[in-house]
Amino acid sequence: MSNSDDDNDNIPGTTAVRLQINVSKLERYLVLRISGFKTPLKIRQFKNGQSNPTYLLIDANKKYYVLRKKPPGNLLSKKAHAVEREFKILDALGRNTDVPVPKVYFLCEDDEILETPFYIMEYLNGRIFGYDDWYSAIYTLVKLHSVDYKSIGLENYGNPSGFYSRQIHSLFKVSEAQAATIDDENNKVGSLPRLNDMIQWFKNNEISDDTSIIHGDFKVDYYLEFINWIVFRNWELSTIGHPLSDLANLLMNFFTKEIPGSPLIGLRDVKNLPIPSTELIQAYCEKSGRQYPIPRFEFAIAFSFFRTAVILQGIAARIARKQASSAKAHTYAKLFKNVALMGLEIIDQSAVKSKV
Repeated sequence: MSNSDDDNDNIPGTTAVRLQINVSKLERYLVLRISGFKTPLKIRQFKNGQSNPTYLLIDANKKYYVLRKKPPGNLLSKKAHAVEREFKILDALGRNTDVPVPKVYFLCEDDEILETPFYIMEYLNGRIFGYDDWYSAIYTLVKLHSVDYKSIGLENYGNPSGFYSRQIHSLFKVSEAQAATIDDENNKVGSLPRLNDMIQWFKNNEISDDTSIIHGDFKVDYYLEFINWIVFRNWELSTIGHPLSDLANLLMNFFTKEIPGSPLIGLRDVKNLPIPSTELIQAYCEKSGRQYPIPRFEFAIAFSFFRTAVILQGIAARIARKQASSAKAHTYAKLFKNVALMGLEIIDQSAVKSKV
């Protein structure tokens, strides 16, 4: 197994292939599935993509494609790394709505090709966003949440009720399994701080139910070096769920404090921001017809920190199992306790206010 990759080809955002795939099998398969595809194939791997290995494919016609696949080996969670779900939502939105998504070509569930399921989509040049374009992101989110998911064939894409309670229960179990993961030196990944306190607070303060398609990972990339990149790429966490989970995820950086030496984008303590989070929340409410201010929005923000902490803990677990796909995995994995503590800070502040 080899990869037709030139290490000197420094395509921005990519590295040489880190998790190897069988290029010969892939070339033969793509020739049959994509009209006009021509070998030989050049492959690079994207630097980001903590969960599913993601590759840039360049055929002999210099046409670019993106391949996303499940990681190799036994996985901690059967629900994680759901590239099949990513394909389903992208295909449905692309064919039936004006929500901006890349074209998907096909889903391959035959493990004989690359050992795990994968799909191919088009490669699109990214767009740089400045502060004013936060509103564009907000309005795109409203457009997604306004889609009638039943009318585009996604009525079975997720449970239409109880999103937060199901997520909290599932993430708690996942976190416990990840915490117990042991590396080659017999060291455990370790638990989130005050996990039981956090879970109990969520149970006592859950917000009213609501339902829409949610992206699940719609955000300013939490770890990029530049604040003016908006990322709308990974649909792995998409489902039918609570729309406020997307809004909180998008605005999470406004509630994040900067940690010196880490790649976190922390805006919480930045003074005189051109656009404060309150204006963006108000814009979302005006476009979506939701009440402003949003009652107990701190619940949605605290949940975003909790979920992100579990995701980062999962990276640490994959490192321990030698399944990590990102070039920066070790940097991200160290942050899960810090991120959990930021969520706990919101929870503790809420508890203090409720006693006043």
